[in-house]
Amino acid sequence: MKHTIITIGRQFGSGGREIAQKLSRLLEIPFYDKELIEVAAKESGMHQDVVKNIDETASHSLLYSLSTGSFILGGRYSPLTDAPINDKLYFIQSDIIRHIADEGSCIIVGRCADYILRERPELLSLFIYAPLEERIKRISDLYDLTPNKAKERIMKTDKRRNTYYHYYSDRKWGDLENYHCSVDSSMLGVDGTVKFLAELAKQKEASLEK
Repeated sequence: MKHTIITIGRQFGSGGREIAQKLSRLLEIPFYDKELIEVAAKESGMHQDVVKNIDETASHSLLYSLSTGSFILGGRYSPLTDAPINDKLYFIQSDIIRHIADEGSCIIVGRCADYILRERPELLSLFIYAPLEERIKRISDLYDLTPNKAKERIMKTDKRRNTYYHYYSDRKWGDLENYHCSVDSSMLGVDGTVKFLAELAKQKEASLEK
């Protein structure tokens, strides 16, 4: 693809990450999800485990107090304004996301990427969802959890993602108006959804060339 930026928001257990990975291979464009954690750690000087623990998490007063500790920055304390560490990570990841988008076609999962890149004409923003019972089954199978434990994990993860998205974008996570297309992955399955989105991305790119 010449230059298509695809962002994917996803409910936990909807298969959003797997769909993004397979779509990346089909379209032959780079894929970024947890890869952003490693890049952000290098850019910020934070330990990778710290970045992983607060990734896609909104600011919290406890983390704000921790952000003043030099161990957070690997012994290289450098106040990036007086912002909480979560905010610092968001700003750093935002810059990384913009740079990735400048480089060419790509797929970026989560992290308010659709909001950060909202003014780009080449953006195709997607949201992947699925019925709760389908997601419970998927998470139960993936992590060997009981249905109740799987549901608890789904609710907790979706709540965190919703809070993060609303905190930094002032938008409602999963709201249809925030995305170009929202897809129920249970309708076509993972592979069928990938094929559908690939065709959508090609049509989007073609429309920009007219």
